[in-house]
Amino acid sequence: MQNIGFDDIDHKLTWTAIADALEAGHRFEKAQVGDLLLRDGDRALLNRGAWIKGLGLALKSMSVFPENNDRTPPMPSIQGAMLLFDGETGAVKAVLDGVLVTKWKTAGDSVLGARLLARPDSRRLLVVGAGTVARSLMSAYREIFPGLGGVTIWNRNREKADALARELADEGLTIEVATDLSEAAASADIISCATMTKTPILKGEWIRPGTHVDLIGAYRPDMREADDELMRKAEVFVDSRETTMEDIGELAIPLAAGVITEGDVRGDFYDLCNGGKGRSGQDAITLFKNGGGAHLDLMTGSVIYEKFNAA
Repeated sequence: MQNIGFDDIDHKLTWTAIADALEAGHRFEKAQVGDLLLRDGDRALLNRGAWIKGLGLALKSMSVFPENNDRTPPMPSIQGAMLLFDGETGAVKAVLDGVLVTKWKTAGDSVLGARLLARPDSRRLLVVGAGTVARSLMSAYREIFPGLGGVTIWNRNREKADALARELADEGLTIEVATDLSEAAASADIISCATMTKTPILKGEWIRPGTHVDLIGAYRPDMREADDELMRKAEVFVDSRETTMEDIGELAIPLAAGVITEGDVRGDFYDLCNGGKGRSGQDAITLFKNGGGAHLDLMTGSVIYEKFNAA
């Protein structure tokens, strides 16, 4: 059994390789998945398992303690590990750092969605949120969409947005910090939202035709980032029907309220990666819900394992 830490392989991975692996993974037989969520206020222990015939099995456990960022010294708000099992024998092949898997799975999920749904000529990216995921998203989108001419960030706490922009400037990236979310959203071609909000932060009235909206933050039944108008006017897609429709507020709340129906969800990765139709035209607004199911962890962990052993 191998132990694969963050620093062992992170620097050897690319977003293109992860997106390719996720797309290929959806051509296997559909995964069996199972989730267990334990909560104490805003704290959570999220346990996700997946089994894909021909690929293997995985179980990932992650703790989410949002207040850790405000500790002195700061600590990661998300921590954990993933077990990767051999599909033929059931033996444990590796224990992978959970933050490593989550980093590459989360942004990889989003950029695969954008690669399949966003306009290829998209030029302006808006990232809503200034946490760890936001940093990954900027890197991932710039790799998958090399034609991006401008990247903007907005965060409720302006100081955190400014700090992230300064950090990225030191790495050679020019990031504009927006002061008005409505104006920034109205001028973006791709909007990627990674927040911990429980109430919608993106309004449909702001979003212009042709925009692709990528929603990441909501992972609990009481969380959502897009308002009802945006859900109504967009062409809605998800990474997995099985893991987003009932368990995540982004879909479950508007479905329960009759704002949208299950038929309004046009497809998931199993559809899109196997010839299913994406956006209907250049002026369509596409909305993709990144639910980050365990099958995506397995696909990501499998390619990390392969890259580690090929190094």
